[in-house]
Amino acid sequence: MKAIVLQPVPPAKPGEIHYPLQTLTLPIPVPTTPTSVQVRLLAASLNHRDLFQRRGLYPGTAPSIPLLADGYGIVSTPSSSLYKKCVLINPAKGWDSDPRGPKGSFAILGGTKHYQNGTLQEYSVFEESELVEAPGHLSAVEAAALPLCGLTAWRAVVTKAQVQKGDNVLITGIGGGVALMALLFAVKRGARVFVSSSSQEKIERAKALGAEGGVLYTSSTWEKELAQTVGGKLDVVIDGAGGDVVVKTAKIMKDGGRIVSYGMTLGPSLPFTMGAVLKNIDVLGSTMGSRREFKEMVEFVSANGIRPVVSRVINGMEEKDLEGLWEDMEKGRQFGKLVVRIAEEEEEERGRL
Repeated sequence: MKAIVLQPVPPAKPGEIHYPLQTLTLPIPVPTTPTSVQVRLLAASLNHRDLFQRRGLYPGTAPSIPLLADGYGIVSTPSSSLYKKCVLINPAKGWDSDPRGPKGSFAILGGTKHYQNGTLQEYSVFEESELVEAPGHLSAVEAAALPLCGLTAWRAVVTKAQVQKGDNVLITGIGGGVALMALLFAVKRGARVFVSSSSQEKIERAKALGAEGGVLYTSSTWEKELAQTVGGKLDVVIDGAGGDVVVKTAKIMKDGGRIVSYGMTLGPSLPFTMGAVLKNIDVLGSTMGSRREFKEMVEFVSANGIRPVVSRVINGMEEKDLEGLWEDMEKGRQFGKLVVRIAEEEEEERGRL
């Protein structure tokens, strides 16, 4: 079978490395324990961590391990209760249900030494407990776009920020997968959602998905413009960039507001100001989520007919086509998820039909 990995390169400083993609031909894996099952993978999708891995900026990056954390496929182990069912793969392991965080050895799927498996291959084997039946209203491409960004957004919006009906919520950097899922979740929970972006086109597309308005963060006074747009103060900020987000937003937040950070693409630190302290603003870190949260997120998506936003799809695992997806992410061209259709889904295989 075919699998896509990072090609080994000579050692270099993080950020100065560039791992080329490499196609391997591997034996089709088979379950080796009673609790594991084989999955025929039909689609997978990229996340920002995959871009950082190519640069050597992601902890534990390991060449020769199949890439990507997001995957959708069909269980092909006859003894499994999910046999012939379409499933989503939990993009991490080692975190069962504690809402505070993992208690064991937590690891994210795809391209690392910590979890030596990934979804950018034709077949793989997973613990059955890490699989959830996919929502029936989603296509293979949409389903593959959901796991990591859906889980991350769910924990940020629901577990951490506790977004409720009527809350004023800012989601920064709209266009990425997590930000868009956070928008969809917050809107469905009845919040008034506002967004920021460097692109007016992306703001308009977010408004079509339910956002009430947005601002260009390229403006030096974007927080003042946002306050006018909101017509009041913010309850919640969902942020994946870091930088001066606390400095900017604390001024226009209600006392007791929540800023949830699920990433820091602008740098590995987030200044916390005395102004935020005096307003009792909480800054809450949020990474991925538990197996329980993953199941809750998938159930919410299914119950509410939510569809992840897909930016672009390629067919097959040709390296030149895959490079185009990484380039889209590096240049920030995407609005939604970048998806690889690994194989066509044959209707007779679908256990839910």
